[in-house]
Order: sequence, then structure tokens, then C-alpha cells
Amino acid sequence: MKTARSNNDLQIDQEAPIAGTLLLIVGIIFIATNLRSPLTSVGPLTGTLREHLGISNLVIGLITTIPLLAFALFSSLAPKLSRQIGAERLLFVSLIILTAGIAVRSMAGEATLFMGTILIGISISVCNVLIPSLIKRDFGQKVGLMTGIFSVSMNLCGAIASGISIPLADGMHFGWHGAMGVWGLLSLVSIFLWLPQVRKMQSNQTSAVSETSERETNIWKSPLAWYVTFFMGFQSLIFYVTVTWLPEILVDQGFGMESSGWMLSFMQLAVLPFTFIVPILADRLKNQKILVIITALLFLLGMLGLLYGGRGLALISVILIGVGVGSSFSLAMMFFSLRTKTAKQSAGLSGMAQSVGYLLAAAGPTLFGILHTMTKNWTAPIYMIIISAIFLLITGLKAGSNKFIDEK
Repeated sequence: MKTARSNNDLQIDQEAPIAGTLLLIVGIIFIATNLRSPLTSVGPLTGTLREHLGISNLVIGLITTIPLLAFALFSSLAPKLSRQIGAERLLFVSLIILTAGIAVRSMAGEATLFMGTILIGISISVCNVLIPSLIKRDFGQKVGLMTGIFSVSMNLCGAIASGISIPLADGMHFGWHGAMGVWGLLSLVSIFLWLPQVRKMQSNQTSAVSETSERETNIWKSPLAWYVTFFMGFQSLIFYVTVTWLPEILVDQGFGMESSGWMLSFMQLAVLPFTFIVPILADRLKNQKILVIITALLFLLGMLGLLYGGRGLALISVILIGVGVGSSFSLAMMFFSLRTKTAKQSAGLSGMAQSVGYLLAAAGPTLFGILHTMTKNWTAPIYMIIISAIFLLITGLKAGSNKFIDEK
């Protein structure tokens, strides 16, 4: 005869899934905090790096370009690797590589600077691809909310990294080594917080990233998937050019190095409410075209203000650019879910968009630096960003259509 289960037993059964979900959310948040801070911490330090290592503007541009090339090369491989060892385990390995990369990059010398940057790029590329598909898999009814939490966490830590780089390097006498190396502590904490997900590997762990060759081929042949890809590319190009060169632009306008670093932080802080709100709005709207139009206008007004408004309009221009950055990134992340029917398709689209998109974005910082070196001013480089914003508008209007990638 079966005995009745006690209330305590039932309470434990109900609390266990809640605790597991909370651990997953915390793990995702901490992974998100590592996806921009190792990169945005470099921008304010470009002048210091150039002075101490004797490197040119071209080399400074390459420091930002290398992670983007890593994103392009490894993003399409992430779903395949995840199919072999599981998404949770691959994310765990990526965090370890990230920590090692930050440590290597912080060592003295130009060679270790590039070697560490390569490792950082590889690890972030894997996390960029897998997290959106995990959100679609495990939070199917709350994709907009979880994407907002993910985006806010990423941008908040990226903003903090930009703002405290100079104070850490100069005010606390960490030097550029310590100012960039301190972020290894955050990735180390993230490793331990992700351990519970590795230990409870689910039997269906590969479902979020499994993809047959036929499905991958269909995604690559989808016009809608290509519009999402180019939207991803142009928004990434604008972001990485901005975090690399905005401090230098502001210094030429009369701001100090520390002030320009904080201006870059203001840009990223301005995005926070919008990186939370935009995914929720995008999830509720029938299509996302109005959000795309607003985003493109923010970029255009911000860049024109930065170019022609001078020091007086610099803060407003930076905020407008920041809101555009947050909105465009959130839309790109949401397109991976909204334009797909399953977590499998989401991983495939994410891998494709980030692989090709970041290849496009990789040219941005270096080309921007070359244009500045050739013209000795910021007019031509900033117009390059304005043209990119126009292409973002064109591709975004298509990507924002109420369709799925496997529809004709």
C-alpha cells in the first residue's frame, strides 16, 4: 500500500526546479558580463598602449579586429562542437579559455597582447552563439525577458569596464597590464558559477544546438537569414568601431583621457534601459520594423552630432549612439529567436549571422583607423559609420519582417 507523501517532500520537489532555474539565470548573467568587458576595457587604453608598446593606429585597430575575426571563424563551429560535447560543457571550457586569454594578454609585450586577444576572441565567439539558443530552449515563453536580462548584464559590465580602465591604470597604478587583467577575476568567478550546469547535463542537452547538414544548408540559402546576418554585421561594425575610436575622437575635441573613458561608459550606460525594453517590445510586436527605423535614426543623429556638434553636443551625441547600439544589439539577438521555429534553427542562424556578420565587422576598426591616418581628421571615418547605419536600416527592415527563415 502506497503511503501519502508528506508536505515537506512536495515542497522539496517544487523548490528544486526553481533553484535550478535560478542557478541557470545567474550563470547566464555572469557569462554575459564577460562578453564585452575584456573588449571595451581596451578602448580608453589605446593611447597608453601606443605609447608604451610603440604601436601604430593600424596595430591598435588590429587589436579590436582580431576578436572579430575569431568570432567569424569560430561562430559557425560552435553548434557542431556543442553537438559533440554538450552546450553546457562547451561554455565551461570557453570560460576557462577566456580566463587564460585575459591573463596572457596582460603580460608585457606585443606578442602576448595579440596571443591573449586571440584566445579571448575564440572563447567569446562560442558564448555569443550558444547563449541565445539556450535561452530559446530553456525560456521559450520568456525569450524577450531573458534576452533583455542577458543584454543588460553584458552592456552594464562593458560600460563599467570602459569607465574604470583609466582610473585603474593611472589612479590605482595598475598600469595597462592590470587594468586589462583584472577582468580575469570575473571570468574565474563565472567558471565556478557555471559548474552546476555542467554537473546536471540533461539528456537532451544537444537539442539546442544539434543541426543536420540539410537544415544548415537551408538556413544558408534563406534570404531572410542573410538579412539577419547583415544586420548583425553592420550593428557589430558600428559598435566595435565606436568602442575602439570614440575616446580618441573625444580627446581631439578637447576631452582628457579619463573623461573620454567615462564618456564611453556613459554611451554604454545609456543603452541599459533599452537593452531590457527593446527585446520585450520586439517579442510583442507583430514585426520589428518600427524599432529598426528608430535605431537607425539614433545612429544617424548621434554620428552627425559627434561630427558637427562639437564639444557642446558631444554628451548628447554619445548617448544617442549608445541607445542605438543597445537597440540594434538587442534586435539582432531577438531575430535569432523570432525568425526561427526551434532552438535548432536558432543555433544555426546565430552561428551563421555571427560568423559572416563579424567577418564584415572585422574590417571596421582597421578601416576607420586607416581613413583617419590618411585624412588626418574624423570626417571620412565618421561618414563610414553613417553609411553603415543606412545599410543597417535597409537590412533591418527585411530582417524585421514577420516571417521564419524556412518560409518562402
